[in-house]
Amino acid sequence: MTGNSAAHAGQTDQPIVVAVDGSATSYHAAAWAATDAALHRCRLRIVTSVALRPGFDPAAMPNEADMEWLRRDGERVLTEAARVARTAAAGEALAIDTELIVEQIIPQLIERSSHARMLVVGSRGLGAVRRELLGSVSTAVTRHAHCPVAVVRSTSATDVVSAGRSVLVGVDGTVTSVPALEIAYEEAARRKVGLIALHAWSDASGIDLMPGWDAVRQREDALLAENLAGFGERYPEVPVRRVLVRDRPVRSLLDESEDAQLLVVGSHGRGGFAGMLLGSTSAALLHSVECPMIVVRER
Repeated sequence: MTGNSAAHAGQTDQPIVVAVDGSATSYHAAAWAATDAALHRCRLRIVTSVALRPGFDPAAMPNEADMEWLRRDGERVLTEAARVARTAAAGEALAIDTELIVEQIIPQLIERSSHARMLVVGSRGLGAVRRELLGSVSTAVTRHAHCPVAVVRSTSATDVVSAGRSVLVGVDGTVTSVPALEIAYEEAARRKVGLIALHAWSDASGIDLMPGWDAVRQREDALLAENLAGFGERYPEVPVRRVLVRDRPVRSLLDESEDAQLLVVGSHGRGGFAGMLLGSTSAALLHSVECPMIVVRER
């Protein structure tokens, strides 16, 4: 551990952990993580790894001088990420720890996820030989982390315009939606914005020509209402806009996310939209949604 600041009164023990590698995307991730940590009044831990990627040519192994340079460069990355985080926290007395890791970053993040409120990573990184690509990190941790994972692609969405936009959540009609809804409602409440609850259940799109379509729509609308039941009483301050579509889930969420500051999805579900497996649907969203995205896994 290379540094820390004074703790914020009332902060929880579970930190938000963000991985950085010196890329612009990772600094956006640090800014988003700091903002979220301030909202939740929890600690922020910033980590970076100086370990060589697996498969690196053994003949080109760095000597002691090279490793010392890598450590100093890692400290530089942590210092800059902490500066970005403090700026993003906008004067909040945010507790920030920084940690230089000499082991491979992916297993270290997965291990830390057991004790974290959330992991935050960028969707892509530097691609330097000395570090893991953040793209591979985001894919791995969204599959295996024990806590929710936030992936920041190109912007931290912490500017004044974005901060007024709604939180978007995907609802698949199963119990696996509940953890995603829990986080989406809480994030909307803490950010003092509305919530868009989108339910899409088909991998097909087009004109509604199927017989009995009205009955199907009524059934799916009732299912969406059932999933949202109870949250309104717990979060009366959060206005909710329900969106019901028969369309491809990726396209539906991408369209709605253009006017959202955050997208929240479950890690898996039933077919169609339900397919929030970390397969084709989630992979497409991870690498195409512009706003930050949280993938919620059941602990």
